Amino acid sequence: MGKLFCLIGKSASGKDTIYRRLLEDESLGLKPVVTYTTRPKRSGESEGVEYHFTDERQLEAFKKEGKLLEERIYHTVYGDWHYFTADDGQVVLDKHNYAIITTPEALAGITAYYGKESVVPIYITLDDGERLERALKRERSQAKPGYSEMCRRYLADEKDFSEENLARAGVSEENFFINNELSLCLSQIGEMIRGYGLSED
Repeated sequence: MGKLFCLIGKSASGKDTIYRRLLEDESLGLKPVVTYTTRPKRSGESEGVEYHFTDERQLEAFKKEGKLLEERIYHTVYGDWHYFTADDGQVVLDKHNYAIITTPEALAGITAYYGKESVVPIYITLDDGERLERALKRERSQAKPGYSEMCRRYLADEKDFSEENLARAGVSEENFFINNELSLCLSQIGEMIRGYGLSED
């Protein structure tokens, strides 16, 4: 059986970059899992890469079909944004290993759906000051910077990634990876993934 490696991390912790690099490493044999959101695309994002950008109609369809694994609603300065994971055929654990970007709250739902033996958390951590600098730099690069939303995400992370929530999601210290230096962090995560064995195409 394959494993579903779930990357979690606070905003601007570097989890998106690490996710892409892990998928590019052919020696790891990971397949991507793309989650869904109803929020608008940001500059530089592409459909089917960072997310499937969809609407509430699709969300309701997954609910009716019993294929919704988890759902989160964020009350932003731009309105309510839905993020969710669905059993849409992307994951076939008897064939491959997979990687997905998610949150502690969503991780709990994914683990309940696929089983603890199939899900491996990977928590990307970074100094909060460094994260804030990275987030500000990223926001400045947007066509229409949303500083209020950036601050909301930053503050919300303190609650979402509390020790209690991480423990509830099954994340222990052995799943922590500090992203002070990208190549070292990638090397450590890659070593851990290889320790579980690779799936064969």
